[in-house]
Amino acid sequence: MDKPLSEKTTADFAKYFETTYEPPNINKARKRGKEKVNVHYDFEIPEEMKNIGKNKKFLIRTYGCQMNEHDTEVMAGILTTMGYESTADTNDADIILLNTCAIRENAENKVFGEIGHLKPLKLEKPDLIVGVCGCMSQEESVVNRIMQKHQHVDLIFGTHNIHRLPYLVKEAMFGKAQVVEVWSKEGDIIENLPKVRQGKIKAWVNIMYGCDKFCTYCIVPMTRGKERSRRPEDIIQEVRYLAAQGYQEITLLGQNVNAYGKDFEDIEYTFGDLMDDMHKVDIPRVRFTTSHPRDFDDHLIEVLAKGGNLLDHIHLPVQSGSSEVLKKMNRKYTREEYLELVRKIKKAIPNATLTTDIIVGFPNETDEQFEETMTLVEEVGFEAAYTFIYSPREGTPAARKKDDVPEEVKKQRLYRLNELVNKQSAQSMASYTGKTVKVLVEGESKKDPDVLAGYTEKNKLVNFKGPKSAIGKIVDVEITEAKTWSLNGIMVKNKVEVN
Repeated sequence: MDKPLSEKTTADFAKYFETTYEPPNINKARKRGKEKVNVHYDFEIPEEMKNIGKNKKFLIRTYGCQMNEHDTEVMAGILTTMGYESTADTNDADIILLNTCAIRENAENKVFGEIGHLKPLKLEKPDLIVGVCGCMSQEESVVNRIMQKHQHVDLIFGTHNIHRLPYLVKEAMFGKAQVVEVWSKEGDIIENLPKVRQGKIKAWVNIMYGCDKFCTYCIVPMTRGKERSRRPEDIIQEVRYLAAQGYQEITLLGQNVNAYGKDFEDIEYTFGDLMDDMHKVDIPRVRFTTSHPRDFDDHLIEVLAKGGNLLDHIHLPVQSGSSEVLKKMNRKYTREEYLELVRKIKKAIPNATLTTDIIVGFPNETDEQFEETMTLVEEVGFEAAYTFIYSPREGTPAARKKDDVPEEVKKQRLYRLNELVNKQSAQSMASYTGKTVKVLVEGESKKDPDVLAGYTEKNKLVNFKGPKSAIGKIVDVEITEAKTWSLNGIMVKNKVEVN
């Protein structure tokens, strides 16, 4: 007897596919092997795929974090090298890729909504290639759901095999069957991948892949694999190249940048050492994200205190102010240890601006534990925070916990937390009134093309009137008005000219 659809696994579907078929496996992904990670410098597009995209267009929709945005830049680079042109119009596209996020249920629902919207277009244009990639593709339940209910999706691939995109597109074009290639084993590090970066002012630079922290609520260690650091010389070379191209700011990216270099066996070289080398590169601004408090060591604080192009805005996710909840989250630090780290940072870098991530309503969080989060937020004085109601992710230990916190209580806690964060943000913004700040001008304001917008060294959004020639430059702006999340001002040069 054939099994009902709801009980089928990816193995039941394998017989229908003769093209690439490698499904994800969360249990396999959870195991950390000792396999050596190799670095490859020989990426190239296969000869027969070099002009396959001539007179064709691609569209990539990106969901989730900066890592996903950077992955999109790489995929855009590969497709451009294959002859494709970028388009923002769904109806014009010959390839549509959804680069997905698995962190929260809401992001997943958005993607499935988008997959549904693409079905009529696929029926109208049978040669259109629809692909789903990114973190959601690393989840077996997601792949099963796509294969069972969304047969118009041609291509499913994961986070470890982006460099295989030319081969996967070829199979999707000529195989005429669903192509599934999701490696649960971490890939090697592939250098020299082409990139199409967004703009010429700010750039992401990936310094490492994966995460070994295994927080109980987080799927990332399974979707992104174990920690693998890029070689320092490759990162420094990339940053120097961006500086020579005229980029004004780079952000070093990793799921946990502070763990950078811990996997090197042949050299002693940490994230603090990398930041010290960044300090010597002639680029005006260097940021990094995301930090884990557990790995934020004294050497890194000492290097950041040198200032210069190393900015004093530090994003330091705390997740909860309660030591009991932090233990249940497997964060590996206590409330006291986090506050001690903040004290060290503020002592070494007195003007440091701290922002954070916080989850409310973790399974069985009590009122007292939530109040501990509120008092920690006040004590640290965070100037901004990304706040979330806990969302269970299938395949994580926390998802197996019985949750006795009513939804209404979670919403009330989030409302109170946001009220406090907004108040602290407004207070910090108010202190800028009358001061002159340095703003990296990114372009026109989204709301008014006559107004320019950019960010201060502390990552505060500033809107001001100024000439279009200021775009891409760092200019002085006097702040005339403070709002909760942004500042308004006058460009100092213009003011002097008027006088």
